[in-house]
Amino acid sequence: MPTYEFRCRTCGSTFTESRPMDRSNDPATCHEGHSDTVRLLAVAGSVTTLGSGQAPVDTGGGGSCCGGGGCCG
Repeated sequence: MPTYEFRCRTCGSTFTESRPMDRSNDPATCHEGHSDTVRLLAVAGSVTTLGSGQAPVDTGGGGSCCGGGGCCG
């Protein structure tokens, strides 16, 4: 079962939860009981915050089409 990492916007804690892939976007509650959390996305050794309705942030990894390779024009 995959493990997903979350960050609480209220207290700033980071925590993980194991859950099926079809529940990866379900809300999570931090260990302090706060429900304002976001799922973090690990991309090639870096972490990107996924917010509700927001696209992942380009971490400037380079080398790929969308990472600054110049092919996305």
